[in-house]
Amino acid sequence: MCLCAPFAAVAQDTDRPLSAIDWLSDVVREVPKPIITQPKPKTDDVATSASVVTVTTTPLGQIKLDSVGILPRSTTGLPVDFWSTSSAKELARQLRDLRSDLPPPLSEFLTVMMLAELPPPADSTGGAELFLARVDKLLEMGALDQAQALLARAGPTRPAVFGRWFDVSLLIGQEAQACRSMLQNPAIAPTYPARIFCLARAGDWDAAALTLGTGGTLGVISKKEDDLLARFLDPDLFEGEPLLPIPDRITPLMFKMHEAIGEPLSLGGLPHAFAYADLAETRGWKARISAAERLARTNAILPDQLFALYTERTQAASGGVWDRVEAIQAFETALEAKDPNGISAHLPKAMRAMRSVSLEHAFSRHYGAQLNKYPLTPAATFEAARAGLMSKDYEATANAEPQETIPTLWRSVATGQLETSVSDDPLEAAIIAGLTTSEPIPQIASLLEKRRLGEAVLAALELMADGPRSDPSDVEHGLSVLSHLGLEDVARQTALHMLLTRPSS
Repeated sequence: MCLCAPFAAVAQDTDRPLSAIDWLSDVVREVPKPIITQPKPKTDDVATSASVVTVTTTPLGQIKLDSVGILPRSTTGLPVDFWSTSSAKELARQLRDLRSDLPPPLSEFLTVMMLAELPPPADSTGGAELFLARVDKLLEMGALDQAQALLARAGPTRPAVFGRWFDVSLLIGQEAQACRSMLQNPAIAPTYPARIFCLARAGDWDAAALTLGTGGTLGVISKKEDDLLARFLDPDLFEGEPLLPIPDRITPLMFKMHEAIGEPLSLGGLPHAFAYADLAETRGWKARISAAERLARTNAILPDQLFALYTERTQAASGGVWDRVEAIQAFETALEAKDPNGISAHLPKAMRAMRSVSLEHAFSRHYGAQLNKYPLTPAATFEAARAGLMSKDYEATANAEPQETIPTLWRSVATGQLETSVSDDPLEAAIIAGLTTSEPIPQIASLLEKRRLGEAVLAALELMADGPRSDPSDVEHGLSVLSHLGLEDVARQTALHMLLTRPSS
């Protein structure tokens, strides 16, 4: 990444999954078309034109959604003016441009930022640009539980908020509640298809069919949507017909209805959030594990959930995911037995299995703090130290390990004692400078001087988005921003992750 343009948008990679903005219901990008519920006409109450009726609206309150969060400052440790002196529009742009696959410590910190309850930007408006960008970033990461909690705190009474809440509810299997809310307040329905879906789920098939016909007449339902909805409302009429073509843009509603008509869509290439559907207990064990692995990589779910799935039952096959299941189960058995010999034999295998699918961090978060209490072989001791240094107890691990177990720099970063550290290695030198003496580059220094802290931090995350593969000077300046703002824990965890996961030379 070029230091002269730290705020440049990330180029779109055609091999990457669609972003959240590509799959959320139409309400995200368009003003929803009014959905009119028509009472039975009186004799003198017959329409004389097809124009849309005037809809009277009332203010939904003066609360600024950009301030809504579920984590107080006592939990996040973020400065009170973290957002307030920045531009809501610029913050939203930076969030949209920021990759969702950040190094795990930065991904965890980004989630905290998205959930923080803080005063809004001074230019915040009723459009809630920052709030919606925060929700969309969580959705892009696949963090549906977190996004739903944030949306629920805001109150899904505004169309843009309800549209996202509706999508999340579909993907986590809570569409009944979302549909009840929609049918009680039809004005917030994001699209005609959403209303038809909910009418049908409520058993009002006649109203659903009437709304489908009306939507087709008004031209607000596409041919593809019409075909899908028709099958959803009366699948028997289409028995023996060819399968529907795969939609170009798959929304959660389409995904759900394709499942309902017995034509489920493949999750391959879909955004992370769709993987959540495969966590349901009705899915096959392998599908659930694969979904959990995908979501654990973006910190969308806790490691506990992944490792509970690995150990849920005995595998009946081998290769791929089953090799990881076998490795974790053998390690778990040894750990539960508190057997040093068994742990020594199976810990390196389990770590290699997790490393092969970029889940070493999840393994370390789950097990790392437990491993330094056992007398292990040298190879297993080293792996246990690595896991401990990637756990939340990284400093305790560094202090407990014998001098010869881990490199001096790893220990110095973990304990924050870098005053005498030097290195000729570019990445190591960058980390040392970033955590000690380096000053932010001028563009970010200017933001810090103006207390535009949120913008400065997002720019720092952008610099370090490639983890250990980032340009060393970007690492140095990214870490320096976190250090200058007192975010020492995040900075040290990020530095350790880069050192511990860097490609072998």
